[in-house]
Amino acid sequence: MIDPAHPPVLRKAAMHHHWTARVVSPHPSAPEAAPEPAPEPSDGPRPAVLLRAEFTARAAVRSARLLVTALGVYELEINGGVVGDHVLAPGWTSYRHRHRYQSFDVTALVREGRNAWGAHLADGWYRGLLGFNGGTRDIYGPHTGLLAELRIEYADGSTDTVATGEGWRWIPGPVLSAGLYEGEEYDARRERDGFSEAGFDDSAWRPAAVLDFDTGVLFPADSPPVRRIEHLTPVAVTTSPTGRTILDFGQNLVGRLRIRVRGEAGRTVTLRHAEVLQDGDLCTRPLRHATATDRYVLRGDPAGEEWEPRFTFHGFRYADVEGWPGPLDPADVTAVVVHSDLRRTGWFSCSDTSLNRLHENVVWGMRGNFVDVPTDCPQRDERLGWTGDVQVFAPTAAFLYDVRDFLRSWLRDLAADQETDGRRVPPVFSPDIPVITPAPLPPGNPPMAGWCDAAVIVPWVLYERYGDTDVLRAQYPSMCAWVDAVDRIAGPERTWGEGFQFGDWLDPSAPADDPGRAMTSSVLVATAYFARSARLLARTAEVLGEAGDAARYHALADTVRDAFLARFHAGGGRLTEQTQTAYALALSFRLLEGATERAEAGRRLAGLVAEGGHRIGTGFLGTPLVCDALTDTGHVGTAYRLLTQRARPSWLYQVDMGATTVWERWDSMLPDGSVNPGEMTSFNHYALGAVADWMHRTVAGLAPAEPGYRRLSVRPRPGAGLTWARAEHDTPYGRAGTAWRVEDGDLLVDVVVPPHTTATVDLPGAQPRQAGPGRHTFRAPLTATTS
Repeated sequence: MIDPAHPPVLRKAAMHHHWTARVVSPHPSAPEAAPEPAPEPSDGPRPAVLLRAEFTARAAVRSARLLVTALGVYELEINGGVVGDHVLAPGWTSYRHRHRYQSFDVTALVREGRNAWGAHLADGWYRGLLGFNGGTRDIYGPHTGLLAELRIEYADGSTDTVATGEGWRWIPGPVLSAGLYEGEEYDARRERDGFSEAGFDDSAWRPAAVLDFDTGVLFPADSPPVRRIEHLTPVAVTTSPTGRTILDFGQNLVGRLRIRVRGEAGRTVTLRHAEVLQDGDLCTRPLRHATATDRYVLRGDPAGEEWEPRFTFHGFRYADVEGWPGPLDPADVTAVVVHSDLRRTGWFSCSDTSLNRLHENVVWGMRGNFVDVPTDCPQRDERLGWTGDVQVFAPTAAFLYDVRDFLRSWLRDLAADQETDGRRVPPVFSPDIPVITPAPLPPGNPPMAGWCDAAVIVPWVLYERYGDTDVLRAQYPSMCAWVDAVDRIAGPERTWGEGFQFGDWLDPSAPADDPGRAMTSSVLVATAYFARSARLLARTAEVLGEAGDAARYHALADTVRDAFLARFHAGGGRLTEQTQTAYALALSFRLLEGATERAEAGRRLAGLVAEGGHRIGTGFLGTPLVCDALTDTGHVGTAYRLLTQRARPSWLYQVDMGATTVWERWDSMLPDGSVNPGEMTSFNHYALGAVADWMHRTVAGLAPAEPGYRRLSVRPRPGAGLTWARAEHDTPYGRAGTAWRVEDGDLLVDVVVPPHTTATVDLPGAQPRQAGPGRHTFRAPLTATTS
């Protein structure tokens, strides 16, 4: 538990383990007498190395536990056996403040007598290329390293600790280069078989250097690791118009390819990756500087060879295969899906197959972007933990998967990064890294409405969905710091947002070369979010028993609301800015309170949607709110028309164009099949998929009525001609479910209420009813629904 009086960045020794291990590294100052020097180009991906040492277990082993981390990414072996099944361990955190280590039971791998351990070590996030506009290397340090400690307990109860330090040796390995954006090049002829086994001859290897390292930043892993989750085989193999061999896996995914190949030594098989095709070939322009290319040099084993990259991942549906020896059997290439190993907790389906595909796209988009941090996209030279994206998507994420530990860990990084900013402004992405500006943001970590507000909104979502007061207590200093910072920035007028803001990013009217040019002003957006975060902070203070703070922040929220109305309310429920996002913010954040004004604002919003041909008119910040704003003001039918619209821009336009994940732009692909010319053109961004939360709560009708689902809200509002819909969610109390169907002119709703909870069942045209634990069926006249 993080003490709110001591922010994370100040508590380096919060998780106590007295480390005897030292970081061992292929440091440049190590002796150069050994053959095969390892070049380390500063302007390209660098090779991975092998490290090894031996140790003796002096008696029969009862148990052995390994603690391990790296400056970089590692895969460790003991006596020839790989430790664990983690991918890209130890993952990515704000390393200067919080550096994760893993713990493994390795009893089965350690034996009495002589043992060996060894590791593959590469740059990863620690030293590899990160960011956009060409990216930056060596962000966290100039050298990779391994830190490991093995505690052995013998049958007689005595113990030994074996640790990295003096005596370790290293050599360049078969990974000639490895980069998260660039891909991996592997020469199987350089493999050192048996290097992690006792008795291996390492006389030609170099002594490893021992680096100074502050172990006070280390903490035990507090979120699920990245693992190999699923395997997909190609659904088609085609030859492109230019003669290239293209594999289609039928699904835009995140991971890498595993190949089984037989051929002569020295042959290189090249694998290139992309999300979409254009004119029949891979379209790699949206990847920007990420080359996303893997190469495997065969060793010439007549029995065949199998290979999968260790130290990279790609976002792709299609792969271009070059240099394959002989005919390519699709069964010899498998896509290995990797992401954080989260437990699935939520499901949705309905009678409309297009909506089911949309929902599945949302799920796959989340899977591909929850790779240790909640990234914006998984394919191009970015892949950063953008705060705005996860802020809008957190409710959907918390329904679909158990993200409590995942997001709590990320929030700790956010708070640590925020603490280093003199203004206490959260970064726009966390872990925070230096990036080459100006595009897409100016230098100096500018405060960004909707993005920095993640510091307040994401903890509140975790409280709503899991009943987690601990996360509110842990993040409370961060939450207060952000709202106080905005209060200073806004000044006595209590409005802000002038200058550069992301605003309603990628509003569908924004030109391809200017994604921030939205119809809704940044001042309206920023001031609305100021009011929202101040209100949620006041409620947080109430939950935590901070009565003085609660009164102060409620008063601030009232003042900001009044300032918003003074500037943007034209009277009678009309706003000075006639946009879908303006009304969605004012209604969803309850900046308009009076029943008459809210009703008029709802009518005006519905009118704007109708005037737009029931096509979406919102970007990243308006999209998650517009359907709720319509529903809450009695226009659920309009919300359904918006959801089921097929003309561009719309959710189902993407589905009709063959999308299998949610796009960054409403029109990342144009109707003629060409790719949008804008630089911001990812085909796997989850932000616009935040509508799935409305689908869960309104189409299926399942939502929390109290924090942690202590009480359920069952409130389906059928529409758009749907004949059935269902949702299930594993709450902290057990599985809850709703399933409605049209039968004999009535609406029948089956409800599952978990133990120790109750449900309020609110059906159209009927008085709300209460239901206790168990299974229940309710009936209402269909004529009272919105179908």
